[in-house]
Amino acid sequence: MQLLKDHILKDGIVKPGNILKVDSFLNHQMDITLINEIGKEFKRRFSDCPITKILTIEASGIGIACIAAQYFDVPVIFAKKAQSLNLDGEMYCSKVESFTHKKVYDVILSKKFLGPEDHVLLIDDFLANGCALMGLIEIVKESGAVLEGAGIVIEKGFQNGGQCIRDMGVRLESLAIIDSMTDDSLTFR
Repeated sequence: MQLLKDHILKDGIVKPGNILKVDSFLNHQMDITLINEIGKEFKRRFSDCPITKILTIEASGIGIACIAAQYFDVPVIFAKKAQSLNLDGEMYCSKVESFTHKKVYDVILSKKFLGPEDHVLLIDDFLANGCALMGLIEIVKESGAVLEGAGIVIEKGFQNGGQCIRDMGVRLESLAIIDSMTDDSLTFR
């Protein structure tokens, strides 16, 4: 998606440790015009799928998933990274390691929002090592729902997450795949 790549090249900042900072338009401050185009592109790419729910993980994926969901006319559900007093009943639970936070989270989702009748599209902002996506895939499998695919805004193609997900047979659509990153440049696939 050229519009996204242009934003990354113009406003993205490469930090040591293969970190791409896109907080000025994607995951802190959100450029809604761009994210609206991202939502349209996910709908175009998954228009052949009978999506009934979009699933993401808190926090950065929520806004993107919400904008995309309006094009599918389906609800968004998100796995939470912390237990709260508002959560009750039976839960799906999976362990997820965050690449950027270097922390393992128990992600949880109420069983009342996802079941065997659902056809799920996973949406997230980044794919690096694939841990977050693997955790969401585990939740979908446990629920008995059909996993239709995963939509990722930015994939770090030089890390193994995308290949692992594809090797599992999951349909993975990444809007921008970065082949390499150095302190002063990046290249796209």
